[in-house]
Amino acid sequence: MMSNDPHRYVLLQARNPGDSVREEERQAFAERLQVNVEKISTVDMLTADLNNDILDGAAALLVGGAGEYSVVNPEPAIVRAIDFLGGAVESNTPIFASCFGFQCIVVALGGEVIHDVDGAEVGSKRIRLTTAGAEDPLFSGLPGNFIAQQGHKDRASRLPSNAVSLAYNDSAPYQALTIKGRPVYATQFHPELTGATNRGRFERYIDDYGEVFGVERAEEMLEEFQPSPEASSLLLRFKQMLVEGRH
Repeated sequence: MMSNDPHRYVLLQARNPGDSVREEERQAFAERLQVNVEKISTVDMLTADLNNDILDGAAALLVGGAGEYSVVNPEPAIVRAIDFLGGAVESNTPIFASCFGFQCIVVALGGEVIHDVDGAEVGSKRIRLTTAGAEDPLFSGLPGNFIAQQGHKDRASRLPSNAVSLAYNDSAPYQALTIKGRPVYATQFHPELTGATNRGRFERYIDDYGEVFGVERAEEMLEEFQPSPEASSLLLRFKQMLVEGRH
């Protein structure tokens, strides 16, 4: 159910023109936040002049995934976006970043992200909370282990010194973080996606995944997507605690 939330959200995206995921991503964040999609303004990090005016009047900044971009050896537009996010963290604006957005935050604040095809995760995967995650105000509402939607070939190998690790699994030692003293959360997984929407995204990129996993294995993976209600609850909890709770 959509709410009459008066707040405005800004979604920073790295999606090429014509990529249908651009609007699907916006819709997915709106559904998980339980707001009308018109409440979310999108900013293309590949072409926009990224400055603090983007944050004016925004209750929170959201950062999504990236179909064709990486923070490992990034092109100039991605470097500018990473620099912008470093400043956004210091602005004290609430931020929720997933997947590519998580990696941007890690790099922006001095951590490290590596390309790891052998550790690539796609589909519905199990995540476990760290001790800090189990005690964190936002993540403590989740069970100790839960299913989340994944889609990445890069991963964080070292977190920034001011980050707290909240979750992990066998493929990636850092699956979620918060920044000390800041209203900032980021996840390597996709809490904005459901099993069904992640499966649809997998189908859209199945040729690419066939090159990574092999065509036969990619076809098998279509049947392995599962619901992830606990992970999907994070964005609504983020809104309630860090947007509504601050106003």
